[in-house]
Amino acid sequence: MKRAHSFIITFTIAFMTLSYAQNIPYQTPPKNIVDLVDAPNTPSVSLSPDKQTLLLIEEPNLPGIEEVAEEELRIGGLRINPRTNGSSRSRSYNGLSLKQLTDDITMKIKGLPTNPRLENISWAPDGRSIACTHTTQHGIELWLIDVLSQSARRLTDATINDAVAGVPFLWFGSGKKLLIKQIRTDRSESPEAPNVPAGPVIQENSEGAAPVRTYQDLLKNPHDEALFEYYTHSILSIIDIETGEQSALPIEGSITDMSVSPDGQYLLVERVRKPFSYIVPYYRFANEVTIFDRNGKQIRQVANLPAAEKIPKGFNAVPLGPRSFGWRNDRPATLYWVEAQDEGDPKNEVEIRDRLYLLETPFAGDPVPSIEFALRYRGITWGDGDLALGHEFWWSTRREIISAWSPDQPMSRKRVLFDRSYEDHYTDPGNFHTHVNQYGRSVLMQTDDGHLFLMGIGASEEGNRPFMDQYDPKSQISERLWRSEAPYYEIPVSMIDARQGLLITRRESESEPPNYFLRNLNTGRLEGLTNFPNPYEMLDGVSKDMIRYQRDDGVELTGTLYLPPGYDQTKDGALPVLMWAYPREYKSADAASQVRTSPYEFLRISYGSPLFWVMQGYAVFDNFAMPIIGEGDEEPNETFVIQLVSGAKAAIDKLVDMGVADPGRIGVGGHSYGAFMTANLLAHSDLFAAGIARSGAYNRTLTPFGFQAEERTYWEVPDIYNIMSPFMHADKIKEPLLLIHGEADNNSGTFPMQSERFYGALKGHGATTRLVMLPHESHGYRARESVLHMLWEMDQWLEKYVKKVERSEGVKMSTP
Repeated sequence: MKRAHSFIITFTIAFMTLSYAQNIPYQTPPKNIVDLVDAPNTPSVSLSPDKQTLLLIEEPNLPGIEEVAEEELRIGGLRINPRTNGSSRSRSYNGLSLKQLTDDITMKIKGLPTNPRLENISWAPDGRSIACTHTTQHGIELWLIDVLSQSARRLTDATINDAVAGVPFLWFGSGKKLLIKQIRTDRSESPEAPNVPAGPVIQENSEGAAPVRTYQDLLKNPHDEALFEYYTHSILSIIDIETGEQSALPIEGSITDMSVSPDGQYLLVERVRKPFSYIVPYYRFANEVTIFDRNGKQIRQVANLPAAEKIPKGFNAVPLGPRSFGWRNDRPATLYWVEAQDEGDPKNEVEIRDRLYLLETPFAGDPVPSIEFALRYRGITWGDGDLALGHEFWWSTRREIISAWSPDQPMSRKRVLFDRSYEDHYTDPGNFHTHVNQYGRSVLMQTDDGHLFLMGIGASEEGNRPFMDQYDPKSQISERLWRSEAPYYEIPVSMIDARQGLLITRRESESEPPNYFLRNLNTGRLEGLTNFPNPYEMLDGVSKDMIRYQRDDGVELTGTLYLPPGYDQTKDGALPVLMWAYPREYKSADAASQVRTSPYEFLRISYGSPLFWVMQGYAVFDNFAMPIIGEGDEEPNETFVIQLVSGAKAAIDKLVDMGVADPGRIGVGGHSYGAFMTANLLAHSDLFAAGIARSGAYNRTLTPFGFQAEERTYWEVPDIYNIMSPFMHADKIKEPLLLIHGEADNNSGTFPMQSERFYGALKGHGATTRLVMLPHESHGYRARESVLHMLWEMDQWLEKYVKKVERSEGVKMSTP
């Protein structure tokens, strides 16, 4: 007896009673959706270190499938294009312009290559030059832009190694020289896979527990190891930007991180070493951390660490030994790092979790212990010898502490400035503003009398209202200097001159796209710096409202409702609705109820947005709040399904009560954890006509050592994992469910297998379902063809199962 094939090839489109795979060419959605996808991107902006010049960075539209489909190595947690020896998933730019703050003239950079693919754009510390890489057909070049002449020139051949995450070059403080990572010019051809294996691949554990989360693209065999070593191996050189002269240093290996001391005299280099791990990505491989002088002479090996395969479980777990290395930004050459004092295990009850250590030039003797952290170390904002800020946090309580201390007195006591819940957006004091010091490093911006500046998003019950405060760290009193006012949403970007009160902001409104302005806080004068056009004029007339409603347990919720242009409730009646969300976990109902958006933000559309369908006659309820709350000792996921259904019902009831939603024509969707939400809603409620789930995980037993905000393992709480897994409830799903997934998804936990196996379970129980696997796409989708096809699939599904109409044109879906 012949067995019907149910495997998936290219675009797999399978149906409830038809268990064959149908392959079709890429499709395109309606023209108004295509026009929105193809709308030009608004340039991004970068301010020079001297705060006198804006760099306008142009980004191309979506790349074609031929670019996304280029050969790719997936090894050690990296994705490498072997042709270029760079990342295969990087974001590039195709145009640069300069604009002085003092005039209205924007100058296009001359001399760039035709159709460039620019990345790693970085200002020199003195603001006179900009360096960037350019990816060619044969490799990656280093380019230099002279700000004064607005011209570009190539500094190196295609020898830059950009295979590992991070910038492949660094500026020295003078702005005259660059430290660069290069491929060896004498290296041989890439290792070829053996036709016959030398033996089996064996892994063994005999020294205690080694819990790890689910990772993609790990090393699998000796050939993978050889490829990893080949493509990550770099040699360091110093290049003079004026003469182009290169000086190779005797430093090479699989370099994963590097930094230059503020005075430019020393290098800190981190290199991974064998034996490589098969169960964790490269950034948890065994590694060594070494200080060299600028001529490449080894000064001291600071750390030689084993692979971090046996980190205790938990979100605040860290490896033993030194970690988080860096240079003090306010000193010529002082290295710092932290070390766990609790064996890296968050379950150990101790008074001190982490300790900071300092090591000054000439880096001899023992490191000097400095401040201690009662919570887990998060970072340091350097100021000067008398003031620096230490940041620490604790996941399970959502607590954060910001403290001040005098780093020139390593054992000085910390003074707590803020001790709060980072979930509570309404009390968020903002971030301390920094500026560039004489070393070209970021340090706290201070007034003559020692006051600091805080910039924040200004969350409030009326929506986000960004602000700028002046803060006295001695009295711990803030003075409000400025706050965004309706009908605009205006974000502080950088304080240009504190005495004159000159502040660069980015301002937008519901109808005006984001642009940059120079605001005088003393006089109130506002001067435009950019004039970017509205790329979405076709959305004129779309109404946008922040909707407030309440869950049945009293939790206050919000969402953003979009209605089609010209919609008249009296004439048009209730509409079909697309609801889109992403659940989030909280330890406080008060925090879960807080507003986290602004009613005055400009209407933006990304490829994954549900807003395309407001132009197709749907009401769109976007980012409707789906909090999962666990107060006190209770974990949020104890009542995940109950809270999920309750939140969805409250949203639907509100829209129906308003008269804008037809309760029989409501669809729900989401991406990633939003897809997980969607599948659970269809499994545990009858609220929706259909669902759309993109790049989700549906069987939590495949992520047994934790997922999302869940720290507990499957073996600790198997019932929670099973209840939360839509796969376990596939027999309950009766509403049509569209599954879309990138076949090369590398996000932790969302293996493509998740959608494939879930589809199989649904099909096996007679559900109306459809599985679309997008070739070469990862967790997010990049190729224009992929995005347009995804939107076509969604549009067809919504029209058929939510709006409940048949389309006559184009390729149709088969009827089950």
